[in-house]
Amino acid sequence: MSTAEGIDPGVPPSGTGCAECDASGGWWFHLRRCARCGHIGCCDDSPSKHATAHAKATGHPVIRSFEPGETWFWSYDTSELYEAGPDLAPPHSHPTDQPVPGPQGRVPADWADRLG
Repeated sequence: MSTAEGIDPGVPPSGTGCAECDASGGWWFHLRRCARCGHIGCCDDSPSKHATAHAKATGHPVIRSFEPGETWFWSYDTSELYEAGPDLAPPHSHPTDQPVPGPQGRVPADWADRLG
């Protein structure tokens, strides 16, 4: 993978949580980082699926996990998983003290039943 493939390694993440969920008071299961612009969105198992919505709206084709200890990338263009790729600007994950699902205080008690 390279910058020509939709990755800009110098762009930092947009924050520590899903940008749209934070703005609306929502919650997420796992987080994904746009490898082009740094947008942090929630995964497709989260109620709102903001990472995929961002990719569709912007045409940014590659995400990276924003979970601690995970380094994989996903290409929406090719539906391929890459176990590793270029080093992106830090931080590489949400804070380790941030709960999963998150964020703390906004996750409903029946969160597991709501995942899709």
